[in-house]
Amino acid sequence: MKQLVTFLVILIISVPSQAQVTNVRAQIDKNPVMVDEAIRLSVIAAGDPSRDAFDSSPLLTDFVVGRTSISNRTSIINGTHSKTTTWTTTLFPREKGTFTIPSFTIEGQQTQPIQVKVIPVSQANDEPARDFYVTTSVDTNEVYLNQQIRYTVKLYLATDIERGSLQAPKLEQAQISPLGEDQRSTEIVNGRRYQVIERNFAVVPQRSGEFTIQGPVFSGEVLAPNSGQRFGFFNRTQTINRLGPDITLTVSPKPDDIDYHWLPSEFVDIHEEWPQAQKFTVGEPVTRTMTLTAMGVVEEQLPEFPEHYPPGFKVYPDQSQTATVDKDNTLIAQRVTSVAIIPTKAGKYVLPEITVPWFNVLTKQTEYATLKARSIEVVADGNVLPDSNPVKPVVENNPNATKPVPEADSPEVVQTQNPLSVWFWIPLALWVLTLILLGWVIVYYQRKLKQLKHTTHPVTPDSDSSGESKAYFKLEQAVSAGQANAVVGALNYWLQQLDSAPQPLNRPADWALTAPLQPHVDTMLATLYGPHPEQWRPQTLQSALKAVRQQYLQQKTQQQQPLSPLY
Repeated sequence: MKQLVTFLVILIISVPSQAQVTNVRAQIDKNPVMVDEAIRLSVIAAGDPSRDAFDSSPLLTDFVVGRTSISNRTSIINGTHSKTTTWTTTLFPREKGTFTIPSFTIEGQQTQPIQVKVIPVSQANDEPARDFYVTTSVDTNEVYLNQQIRYTVKLYLATDIERGSLQAPKLEQAQISPLGEDQRSTEIVNGRRYQVIERNFAVVPQRSGEFTIQGPVFSGEVLAPNSGQRFGFFNRTQTINRLGPDITLTVSPKPDDIDYHWLPSEFVDIHEEWPQAQKFTVGEPVTRTMTLTAMGVVEEQLPEFPEHYPPGFKVYPDQSQTATVDKDNTLIAQRVTSVAIIPTKAGKYVLPEITVPWFNVLTKQTEYATLKARSIEVVADGNVLPDSNPVKPVVENNPNATKPVPEADSPEVVQTQNPLSVWFWIPLALWVLTLILLGWVIVYYQRKLKQLKHTTHPVTPDSDSSGESKAYFKLEQAVSAGQANAVVGALNYWLQQLDSAPQPLNRPADWALTAPLQPHVDTMLATLYGPHPEQWRPQTLQSALKAVRQQYLQQKTQQQQPLSPLY
């Protein structure tokens, strides 16, 4: 029992107990301070308080509070242990005047309040010139909603720094992005030479009203003056903080009479890329590329192109490409849209004018970026065969007139009637009539054999030497190979060979017999030119094509019935 009590006493003694806070004090590194400088506030507590015992929220009324760091120190003097906890916070005053750092309570102990005098930069002329400071400026203080502001920050360095960082300005509900690369130069201010680092930002406000752009914060480390250590790893550094001045900004809303897509800019232009050909062919796609360029805006503000095309065209727009770049410290946004246009009927057409309204922030007037109307001519497919019935030359009755010489390919040749050759033509006519009768008998006999065998032999591409058969054979080859581009041309050529059609066909939907092919053709074209490509299956088009041609052959056979058999 005695050993157990001894063990418990040793255990209690060995557990470190939290030392009670006996003293708390607060101090700052400089007073007075200029309006663009930072104050380093240190709150020191003697003891071992909780790390969350310090609350910096009371400072937010008069200061911009930076990051707070915590450090602990333990010392042993003559066998006496002592602990100290220090909270270090960076404060940025944004206005001149006298401010009070309130007292803080750390586990029952309070600090004394501190009066801080903030003076403007101009009152420090009698003191030595500062080694580091930051300036800010804007190209304009009054802008419209979504109009770009060029915000410039200059960092002045009189001595070298070990390292440093410059934050971006802050503005609620605004898009802020850097412009270009940093520029370095040298300036002499009040007789002292400074190295100047200039950085530009694009600020695009997203809300109207009066706002304050909070200046950026520069934090760096420099060699401590008179440190006595100028080499090796023992160089002592100190941290410096500088704050850029705030800038008040007035953002005007868009005017009440604006009923179009709001686009405030200094310059807006539309450009297009169009094929050099003067004439276009039915069924062949034409690519039209349009580019919208606007200065001083971001790509999200660019409107879509209006789509107005006359009947007789199929339009397959591609997904637009947008981008924003900066040139000469100005944002330039672009939207590029490509459209595949397929003419379906021959004729002359006028593509309507494309107009994009925009608001000129310089003249404060509405202007229009215009793409002029364009006249085009669409011709039929060049694969159309020439007319099989050319106009015959007229032979005059004048015996003295010179008769035209017949061409070699002409189906008839004009000959002089000779009475002496009558006895020659009569036997020849009888032989021809005999051959015709014999042919009819053979045809009749073959038809009877087919009826007895109960078989049907469909017309195949190889057995038909017409242009339709050859065109269909090429079309079937293109479909079997799955070559959509080749199918478009072969289909147009085959449609023009269908001599039993009531009118020339430019697409399958123009004739009820070939209309079932149109949905399959539309799916194929959407695969090539549509914004959302669909999966095209050549097998479905091939099956539909075979069914349509079978109906066409049957219809043609009915229209060309042979003569009745001989009695």
